[in-house]
Amino acid sequence: MIIAVGIDVAGIDRFAAALARTPSLRDKLFTPAERVLPSGEPRSAASLAARFAAKEAVAKALGAPAGLSWQDAEVRTEPSGRPTLHVSGTVAARAAELGVRSWHLSLSHDAGIATAMVVAEG
Repeated sequence: MIIAVGIDVAGIDRFAAALARTPSLRDKLFTPAERVLPSGEPRSAASLAARFAAKEAVAKALGAPAGLSWQDAEVRTEPSGRPTLHVSGTVAARAAELGVRSWHLSLSHDAGIATAMVVAEG
């Protein structure tokens, strides 16, 4: 059963400018694994913007309660390239309150926009 859906978009240039203006933002928003590719190279602004949009979409699906930690929603990438969502801490607690048992995630970026959609399933 679908419990909630969340969607968000982020302007890639605007997001890149925010990261350049406030370097500590990268560490606040993303886990160490999210910040880099499997090769260890830093992720592109487009990739990070899509991951940020995913975190925003998760918050929307959960009703945007205060107190969620950005790092408690982590986007991981399977070897096939498919993104998956892993939740812990504050995000997992809110999801449990709502009866969420699994997440579905889609990311995309094109024409200067990054987008993410999540489906919370119970």
